[in-house]
Amino acid sequence: MSTTLTPDICVIGAGSGGLTVAAAAAAFGVPVVLIEKGKMGGDCLNYGCVPSKALIAAGRQAHLMGQGGGFGVAPATADVDFRAVMKHVQQTIAAIAPNDSVERFTSLGVEVIQEEARFIDRRTVVAGDRTIRARRFVVATGSSPFIPPIPGIDTVPYLTNESIFEQTRLPGHLIVIGGGPIGIELAQAHRRLGSAVTVIEAAAALGKDDPELTALALERIRAEGVVIREQTKVTHVEKHGRSGVRVSVESAAGAETIDGTHLLVAAGRTPNLAALDLDKAGIAHDRKGIAVSDKLRTSNRRVYAIGDVAGGLQFTHVAGYHAGLVVRALLFRLPARENRAIIPWATFTEPEIAHVGLTEVEARKSHRNVSVLRWPYAENDRAQAERKTGGLIKLVTDRKGRILGASIVGADAGEMINFWALAVSQKLGVRDVAGYVAPYPTMTEIGKRAAITYYSEAPRKPLVRRLVRFLRRFG
Repeated sequence: MSTTLTPDICVIGAGSGGLTVAAAAAAFGVPVVLIEKGKMGGDCLNYGCVPSKALIAAGRQAHLMGQGGGFGVAPATADVDFRAVMKHVQQTIAAIAPNDSVERFTSLGVEVIQEEARFIDRRTVVAGDRTIRARRFVVATGSSPFIPPIPGIDTVPYLTNESIFEQTRLPGHLIVIGGGPIGIELAQAHRRLGSAVTVIEAAAALGKDDPELTALALERIRAEGVVIREQTKVTHVEKHGRSGVRVSVESAAGAETIDGTHLLVAAGRTPNLAALDLDKAGIAHDRKGIAVSDKLRTSNRRVYAIGDVAGGLQFTHVAGYHAGLVVRALLFRLPARENRAIIPWATFTEPEIAHVGLTEVEARKSHRNVSVLRWPYAENDRAQAERKTGGLIKLVTDRKGRILGASIVGADAGEMINFWALAVSQKLGVRDVAGYVAPYPTMTEIGKRAAITYYSEAPRKPLVRRLVRFLRRFG
């Protein structure tokens, strides 16, 4: 027998964004229904951020064992138990999972439905034997791995980020199709754990980041033994031997084949839309996702879309940011508009790459008299002590010294970018940064040192020198 529910808010998707909306609504006593057809916690907990960072951490530990020579510590070769590595990955997921569980959200007052949701009209969703007629809907169904139409891809076993963490045997030779953050992060982690790794990228690896910074990161990753083939197109895939794979490629050097034991497809993401019957709800969408306004509202005013499915930046923290904006609008009727200029991101390779705001190229297109301020890790005392001297920070400012963007490549870049995300969001200038006191010795000092270079020409300006001479007369 079908049951009709009439909550104030219906959330479709229990990833980061959907869980945030549901928890906030329930905390204020608002009736809310949460629908999830798969695992609670979504992609980030089960297949993305959490397991990948756990694997990266294991790879880092193995790598560090061979890096002690410069400190006077005899290097050693890591003895990797890959099954135990994957146990660590699953234990990490299990430790976090209770925070996102059905039990926890039920205890908060959320009605959780573990079924597939689909719209049947502009204000009604069906999930299993339940019909939900809500005042507002929030679609937060996330995204899935995009599988490119490569000839032969459907004839070979391949991995994605949704299946690679189920492996218990270390790949002998992992071939990765896609040189974006997911592909490069997993490539370096597997290389450090003992796999041979080849990455094939049709354009430039890590292409969304500043080329000046990615060049430093890719040089380091290649030095560790990861083969990265840029400007290389995959033309065909087929089985090779009993369980291997052969990948045919073309580049400026000509056509060739690459043989491996495992194939990882990391060629981007596609929004999860297919099952929703969005047309019946009058919700505009295309292959990139659901069309939304800067208030995250769809063409159906009852429906919001957040996170990956909204077709913008695909990061867990963006879904959380979107959720906060929607909560403000739904619960408090406050104006809330998305501002993508304040969104930071980080790629957790070693060295890490992090960015917020405008790049140098973007800034020069939209501002006059742009200044670019740099400071290298090699000029930082803590970096010297820890032998982590590869990298730099790059600040982009306007003519008045306001910080338009920041990019970092180097140790702990993902942690350091927090400060600069705050600076960009609050429209701080180099004067603000130059005026704060940084503890010594810390790597974060590179940011202050970069900011101070904004004033490096001042001592040589005749007007400034005359002013100093004048002021000296007064003792």
